[in-house]
Amino acid sequence: MPALTLREVLALDPVRATEPELLAGEAALDRPVRWVHSSEVYEGANFLDGGELLLTNGFGLTDTDAEIRRRYVRELAARGASGLAVEIGRSLPTMPPEVTDEARRLGLPLLALHRVVPFVRITEAANRAIVARGLSGRSVVRPWGDDHTAALLADLADRAALNQPEVEARSALAGFHPGPGARLIGVSVHGAREVVAVDRAVRLLGGASVLRAAFPGDVLALLALPGTVSGDPIRTVQEAFRTAADPGLTVAVGHAVEAGSGWLRWSDTLRAARTTLELALTVPAAEPAVPEGPLVTSARALALERELTRGGVDANRDRLARLVQHALGPLLSWEAAHPSDLVRTLEVHLRHGCSPTRTAALLHIGRQSLYQRLERIESLLGLEIDDPDLLGELLAAVCAHRVVRGMGAASVRGLRTVA
Repeated sequence: MPALTLREVLALDPVRATEPELLAGEAALDRPVRWVHSSEVYEGANFLDGGELLLTNGFGLTDTDAEIRRRYVRELAARGASGLAVEIGRSLPTMPPEVTDEARRLGLPLLALHRVVPFVRITEAANRAIVARGLSGRSVVRPWGDDHTAALLADLADRAALNQPEVEARSALAGFHPGPGARLIGVSVHGAREVVAVDRAVRLLGGASVLRAAFPGDVLALLALPGTVSGDPIRTVQEAFRTAADPGLTVAVGHAVEAGSGWLRWSDTLRAARTTLELALTVPAAEPAVPEGPLVTSARALALERELTRGGVDANRDRLARLVQHALGPLLSWEAAHPSDLVRTLEVHLRHGCSPTRTAALLHIGRQSLYQRLERIESLLGLEIDDPDLLGELLAAVCAHRVVRGMGAASVRGLRTVA
């Protein structure tokens, strides 16, 4: 399907409401419009890539001489603009004759907008129509067919070449309207072929809006929590999924980002959820699993695992193996000859602030047995576990050991690169 034309843009209701008058460029009304921008800056041509319709209230043309106005029109034409629309009445009582003359000479469509309509209404309507036309006319067959929501989520998660106006228009087309102050959180669900668990969680969250779609093997979602929701948004979403998801499902929750922080941040939380899910499925858990219910984790819970594998699993394999051997070599040698659970005991102990009570409870052993294990670990490594200078290195090493153990199984299952 061909792209939206300038003639079709002029037929949109918000544009017609401005009572547009075509002053130049009638022969070019059927040229395609790639996007609609608004700018009050005289140098507006500098940010155009070609094919844009530029809206302006003319403020930048008020206190300039005729030659500067002509040059402005020439620059727009040189950048391949599809047209220029100028609001008449507030900043400019009439269209400057040199602007009209230059536009006619260059064949650039020039519109005088005689009634005031907020430009945001015009750009939203036009760009939504442009996106809808572009999506329905794509010749590339993608696995999700005509599902525009799935296409948007996939583009965000893959960090495809996008821009903020396009993402906003495509989100609006999918009915996703994060309110002021909303926080966005990416979620990835494994083991479900449908979006039922996501919809249940959204209902529990009350007032949240969502983009969600089922892909082969996984469900991907972008939740928008209203700014009025208090407390930790990550824990709030995790608790909702612990209630809503069926046993056997694995749910990974990304970071919380501000809705107004830009599409790259939207992409970040989706990518964090997806890579966290991948690690949750391939790397042994640091602590005993909950016997019943879904596994619900988060990007921050697996932050160290994500950092250790940043840039790809294969690229980090040798580095992680060296880290493990350097910090835990004597401990690993002991475990190879004497069946024990010392490395896991060390990690659980470190992850819980070296609390004997908490560690013993999680490992389901008595405190005396725990003390014996800790003494054995300190004797083998020749150090004190609670030395603040060693905590970072030891925690990274035991986590890396768990990641390396998961790599063997992951290579069989085909673990993808972790971004």
